[in-house]
Amino acid sequence: MEEKRLDRRTKYTHMVLKDSLIELLKVKPISKITVKEICQKADINRSTFYSHFNDPYHLLNSIEQEILQDVEKTLANYNFKQDVSQALQMMEKIFEYIGQNDEICQVLLDEKGDIAFQKQIMMLAQRQQVITQAVNRQIDQQTAEYICLFAVNGSLGIVQHWLKNGMKKTPKEMAEMVINLTNKGLAAFW
Repeated sequence: MEEKRLDRRTKYTHMVLKDSLIELLKVKPISKITVKEICQKADINRSTFYSHFNDPYHLLNSIEQEILQDVEKTLANYNFKQDVSQALQMMEKIFEYIGQNDEICQVLLDEKGDIAFQKQIMMLAQRQQVITQAVNRQIDQQTAEYICLFAVNGSLGIVQHWLKNGMKKTPKEMAEMVINLTNKGLAAFW
């Protein structure tokens, strides 16, 4: 019983710390956020913070790793080698996830956010699809990597714009747009 209570306390502490950091990231960059500010916003003391995290960057990394794990779990349900058409379903699930977690995603995927994290997220979403397409179309590895980078960076820009402008299109519409641009380029829309 005591272990479950402790586990709940730990989960609660992590939740309020993460929520506090996200709120602070809305108004200033991580480099300007102090442990003191996070603790004040979370209404916990500094020793509690330090028993869980080393600094604000460690806390931010923890949030990013949770999101990456969630995205990886989503992607694990799809097998591009068996059915390339699953790319649309997978991309739609990614946009649904982003839409359901729009507040945190808007902060972390913003142009001022951690570029390495952003590219990691989009790489998870695009890499397997592009590589499968390259194999099917007999494109060399180096060209496939360029195509993947193009798709990742373009997709990231689309996601940022979608979040910034109120997510007016549905996740399915966004997924179709990304898949069409990735597979057919601008010719899909002209």
